[in-house]
Amino acid sequence: MSITETRNEVLTTDYQRQVAAWWDTRAGTDRVNLALGEIDGFYHHHYGVGAVDLSVLEGPEETRDERTLKELHRLEHAQSDLLLDHLGPLGAGDRVLDAGSGRGGNSFLTNLRFGSQVDGVSISQYQVDFATEQAVQRGVTDQVRFHFRNMLNTGFPGASRQAIWTDETTMYVDLFDLFAEFSRLLPRGGRYVCITGCYNDTLGEKSEAVRTIDEHYSCVVHPRSRYFAALSANNLVPVNVFDLTDATIPYWELRQKSSIATGIEEAFLAGYRERSFQYLLISADRV
Repeated sequence: MSITETRNEVLTTDYQRQVAAWWDTRAGTDRVNLALGEIDGFYHHHYGVGAVDLSVLEGPEETRDERTLKELHRLEHAQSDLLLDHLGPLGAGDRVLDAGSGRGGNSFLTNLRFGSQVDGVSISQYQVDFATEQAVQRGVTDQVRFHFRNMLNTGFPGASRQAIWTDETTMYVDLFDLFAEFSRLLPRGGRYVCITGCYNDTLGEKSEAVRTIDEHYSCVVHPRSRYFAALSANNLVPVNVFDLTDATIPYWELRQKSSIATGIEEAFLAGYRERSFQYLLISADRV
């Protein structure tokens, strides 16, 4: 099978090709994720939660930004730890899936904590290659693997994953299609954990802040209710739901003061503060 044929099988829509092309051609200029990942070698593609240590804003001006970036990265790790806390009891014999694995940060942290076999999937060949090189450098290529595959159609055997997670990736896909694939991959009792931004449809349609986020990231933020409708339709029953909105606001307030600020911080903070945009953790079991 040629590379072109493989890409056509993985990238089945113009939108998917557009998203993949951005990462494949411009990811090297993505200082938000790269600057933080370079601190300790864990490259994340998500935001942070928890109280900020405001002392990082004090002290010598010439090292203030360095301190700020380290604190932002600490909050990213706190978000990862929270996600891992909800994956359930896992061991070295379990296979898990990082759906939309980015540069691999959560995959490596999961392997470190549980010893589980991790497969990450991404529609960006750049991300797959970057994460694979990280696995080589860490000496874990026999335990953590990355694949150029579509999380809507992974090609993995049914009931083969004890746990699956998505961390800020669901706004790029249809939730019913996605959760149908996850339901196929999980055995009865398998766990799915999602951390995501969503819009609060109890207030009506998308706010200006959420529309700005959609445009900035070329994504489609889903309404909160759609997550639960899609889970229910695919035999995934929520176990825990946590509103992390207040917990993520300090991250965004600090990022606004850092060298990696892009201007989108204002929209996130406006949406969170007015509650038109919410940051949720959902864990669900396959029945």
